[in-house]
Amino acid sequence: MSTRFDFDIHARDGKARMGTIRMLRGDIRTPAFMPVGTAATVKAMKPETVRKTGADIILGNTYHLMLRPGAERVAKLGGLHKFMNWHRPILTDSGGYQVMSLSDLRKLTENGVEFRSHIDGSKHMLTPERSMEIQRLLGSDIVMAFDECPRADRPRDEIAASMEMSMRWAKRSRDGFDAGGEHAERSALFGIQQGALDEELRKISAEKLTEIGFDGYAIGGLAVGEGQEAMFATLDFAPGQLPENRPRYLMGVGKPDDLVGAVERGVDMFDCVLPSRSGRNGQAFTWNGPVNIRNARHAEDTGPLDEGCPCDTCGTYSRAYLHHLNKAGEILGAMLMTEHNIAFYQQLMQAMRDAIGEGRFATFAADFRRDYLGEAQA
Repeated sequence: MSTRFDFDIHARDGKARMGTIRMLRGDIRTPAFMPVGTAATVKAMKPETVRKTGADIILGNTYHLMLRPGAERVAKLGGLHKFMNWHRPILTDSGGYQVMSLSDLRKLTENGVEFRSHIDGSKHMLTPERSMEIQRLLGSDIVMAFDECPRADRPRDEIAASMEMSMRWAKRSRDGFDAGGEHAERSALFGIQQGALDEELRKISAEKLTEIGFDGYAIGGLAVGEGQEAMFATLDFAPGQLPENRPRYLMGVGKPDDLVGAVERGVDMFDCVLPSRSGRNGQAFTWNGPVNIRNARHAEDTGPLDEGCPCDTCGTYSRAYLHHLNKAGEILGAMLMTEHNIAFYQQLMQAMRDAIGEGRFATFAADFRRDYLGEAQA
């Protein structure tokens, strides 16, 4: 039976969890990878093709959609699902990360962030309340609280002050979301833990978020340049600080080996532009490591991109043809490479779900790292 939001953990293997999020627009199998549909599209892919790869949910970007075509316009046209022809769950980020990255175009206050559009220079104000309103207008299924994401290398007192403000914004996001009427009754709200690499600050953040109460909890402020070793060191404690019976979402991550290491540490959900961006730039992810299809060695290779991969790209087209398309700058090259990469990420998530369910995740992770992190193909 459909429900607004429910999370069941079916199996555990060490810290790794396998489960299901149930929502009105469909189930989300976890661990889950969400392809990024920044501007109401996963670049170079049709929504039905994204679904065919195995994706249960995609991500939309509040900042970009509020600027173009505009949240009010999307609402007028029937909401984001109808607008882009994706009828399964959509998670929308709050817009905070993109706004914070506009260091020369923004002004941060307790109320929110005033910024100028990178498109036309027009002035906008984004607050927790406005972020909730935009995500409501878009018709998001999973709404993200509005937060600030400071660089991990900032002084501790700055990170602490930023975290405290994000927690105040989390409460305002909660109140704004709850005032959303019917949308609040059909969707879910996730809080975002901050605190950079500091265990004590992250613990404080988790406690404040838990007191407010959210349907799920994200781990923010990672994958912003700190490196994998520091990220994993933080993930050794951060997921366990969050409620055990709620989904844990690591924002903006990442490379395939990042995903395996994070699942190993108790993370349930991910998003990242990497598979689509890399596909457009001629890089494919395979079980034996990344492949640069533009390298001359592939010019006469009649084999598939990834032996044994069931995606349409690997089942139909040779490395030689993909090499040609990418060297020639043909749009089809970006489409086929992206389709494979998104499909590979979904295959990886399914493989992890199977391994957790069968109690062999440690063996799976070791075998994956042996094959994937061996000498990368040129």
